[in-house]
Amino acid sequence: MTSSSDSAARENGLDLMPRFDASGLITAVVTEAGSGALLMVAHMNEAALRLTIESGDAWYWSRSRGALWRKGETSGHTQKVVELRIDCDQDAVWLQVEQTGPACHTGAHSCFYRAVRSPEGRLERVG
Repeated sequence: MTSSSDSAARENGLDLMPRFDASGLITAVVTEAGSGALLMVAHMNEAALRLTIESGDAWYWSRSRGALWRKGETSGHTQKVVELRIDCDQDAVWLQVEQTGPACHTGAHSCFYRAVRSPEGRLERVG
């Protein structure tokens, strides 16, 4: 359990104190630095966050593969980190990146290429 002094330090201090969930992960929201477009949401474990900070390349934890991976290591569609921010209680990060090629594994520029356009939940391709 986090004490109130830990919470105050986490919320107001300038030390990186990420709060990983019970699975050891933190949510990563990724936007394109130039346009501000939302590209993807992924997860990082402690190693992925450390490697991202140290290398300037975006690293993630694949929940489906159970493995650490550098974005673009097989596709060539890399992400160079322009800025990395952490939210107020340090349980989510925001990466602003320079994206090379599509961000989504489907080949779409963004993973958010469909919109809900009806009360029935019908999807429509956008962007």
